[in-house]
Amino acid sequence: MKRLSFDYYMHIAFSEIVTQCHYTIKCIPMNTENQQLETLQVEIEPKDTMSRGEDSFGNQYLYGSVDQNHEEFYFHITGEVITGMTTWQDGVADHMAGMYRYASRYTQMGEALEDYYSIAAPKAEEDTYAYAVRLMHRLHEEFVYEKNVTDVSTTAEEAWKLERGVCQDYAHIMIALCRRAGIMARYVAGMMIGEGASHAWVEIAYEGKWYAFDPTNDKLVDDTYIKLGVGRDAADCQINRGLLRGGGTQTQTVDVKVTVCE
Repeated sequence: MKRLSFDYYMHIAFSEIVTQCHYTIKCIPMNTENQQLETLQVEIEPKDTMSRGEDSFGNQYLYGSVDQNHEEFYFHITGEVITGMTTWQDGVADHMAGMYRYASRYTQMGEALEDYYSIAAPKAEEDTYAYAVRLMHRLHEEFVYEKNVTDVSTTAEEAWKLERGVCQDYAHIMIALCRRAGIMARYVAGMMIGEGASHAWVEIAYEGKWYAFDPTNDKLVDDTYIKLGVGRDAADCQINRGLLRGGGTQTQTVDVKVTVCE
């Protein structure tokens, strides 16, 4: 168990003036059996109206609007979280099971993934957990981490055909294969110890609980990770979304830092 300090900063510069903006920010660590949010500080500029809510997946979010002209927008969210309180989270409610059992927009299986599943399907002697561990190892070995070859709209099938991608792609591929095997699986957005950007991994339902796997790093998720949100795929966990009037093109800068509190 650890106490982690997190610092998430996003800055967006616009090429033209924005006259109105409506935003949703999902960047508040969840309170679950395995982590507890201790402190939270939020700074958003330009300041205007802001509220806090919770979506149908249990993700906390900030939403608001800016009705003044602006050429940049940023949010800075910091705080401390206790992590690693358990190695699991309570299982999915019955009324939500279908969301995690069947393919979603970014986890659709195509011919390439179906061919791979024919050789990577669960073995007769494997339980759900053992299969998820083996699949995590295989994806780490057979899929290449490379930036700038995929984007937020890339599906699991498209990434698998490219044979390379980033953490979002690893997660989508593993989720697609688990669901193909009849296993409930969901996407997790979060952070881990270090500096850089946000991260993504996978949780699978086993014996009434959720267990987390990180195929990008080939490891079980432990107390060095902070969970921000869960959903069917990345679209449900998108950290920043907005509707703008004006703005032109955007240049986005993200800086994420997670450290162990002394």
